[in-house]
Amino acid sequence: MKKYFFCGIGGSGMSSLALALKNRGDDISGSDRAYDAGNAAEKFEILKNQGLKLFAQDGSGITADTDALVVSSAVEETIPDVVKARELGLPIVTRARLLAEFFNARNGIAVGGTSGKTTTTGMLGHILRQAGVDPTVINGGVMLNYPDSLGTGSVLAGKSSFCVIEADESDGSIELYKPAVSIVTSITLDHKPLEELRVLFGDFVARASVGAVLNADNADCLALKDKNPTVLTFSTEGSPADLQAVDITPVENGTEFGLDGQKVFLPVIGHHNVANALAAVAAAELIGVTQSQSIEALATFKGIHRRLETVGTTKKGVTVIDDFGHNPEKIAASLSALKEYAGRLIVIYQPHGFKPTKMMRAGIVEAFDKHLSMDDTLIMQEIYYAGGTAAKDISSADLVRDLEKTGKRVHFIPDRKKIVSLVKALAAKGDRVVIMGARDETLSDFAKTILNSIG
Repeated sequence: MKKYFFCGIGGSGMSSLALALKNRGDDISGSDRAYDAGNAAEKFEILKNQGLKLFAQDGSGITADTDALVVSSAVEETIPDVVKARELGLPIVTRARLLAEFFNARNGIAVGGTSGKTTTTGMLGHILRQAGVDPTVINGGVMLNYPDSLGTGSVLAGKSSFCVIEADESDGSIELYKPAVSIVTSITLDHKPLEELRVLFGDFVARASVGAVLNADNADCLALKDKNPTVLTFSTEGSPADLQAVDITPVENGTEFGLDGQKVFLPVIGHHNVANALAAVAAAELIGVTQSQSIEALATFKGIHRRLETVGTTKKGVTVIDDFGHNPEKIAASLSALKEYAGRLIVIYQPHGFKPTKMMRAGIVEAFDKHLSMDDTLIMQEIYYAGGTAAKDISSADLVRDLEKTGKRVHFIPDRKKIVSLVKALAAKGDRVVIMGARDETLSDFAKTILNSIG
């Protein structure tokens, strides 16, 4: 048994790993600035109920018998927990390195890519669970089929040797994983330049000991095919591939498509989710689960929290949707899926991170311009700032000015109360109000506030 202290234990990735290690038998404690501020009280209560010990982020929880302080890649040296660990001469390890240690000791399936990782991980975990494989799954989002699993729904504690994880490329930590199966869902501009991503994902595919799964509709993914002798490819757009989805049809409660002569029903919307499903089916096939087993399991997949998740529909007939879309690819995928159904869109978008927003500015503007109609409305909040020393050299107002040139209805409103007032005035029967953004854990509560305010 090891004794770990997690600095920033409330983060989705940190809490998932903490719970998995606790389930393994380790002694887990941690701190979080949100806990100190009294935010997200329900989440921290859940962690305490699972046996995790929480402390103020003042160094008081770190003792000489702590085996290691676990930090995210973004932690600062001035945080009191880090200062205390340095004083005591304790090892400081990143969450990614500790996850890699856990994962590499198992038959691991790592889901990588700049979009679709969390949903694909959830789909694959559900397929394997329904097929009797009983995997451990460490995900970055709540799996709605298992919302109470280890309290948070982001971790499945399996008894087999198989482990499915979401492998993050944004901080380069994907290079630490030694998977049996590597999945690359997409390679597009996100937190890193494409040149760096191509190298990271190429090495990731090459390290897979059993095989790799690649998106044939993405040129950068397909270019990695020769990196591994065993590769399965998938396509939703008619590209030559081992798994091809055909006759993709939006239906009232999901999506239908054909796969190798079999009819598939997926209870979530969007071509991007069909692609996620094909990736999961292919990976399952590489470890011996049949397509028929996977298709049967997918018919009961409920989705992932904050991935086009319906918060509710008001008496006025206005539906409020909570979505994680934040980079150009994710924004385009979500809007494209929503546009397959009738109803005007009122989108409230919050970018996160000044450097990523600056890098993706043109792509974000293009995604909204391409996928919003002239009668839709876009409301942009100020860029979410999570702390740190980043240069605040760009504002959401800059993106709004770019979009104003397209003639679209767009507003820059930093004040959420004013956003609520505008949405109440605009929303009419049949409209969909979509809250989009990442990292800011208050977005889901904001979606509920909007739902309740429309009435």
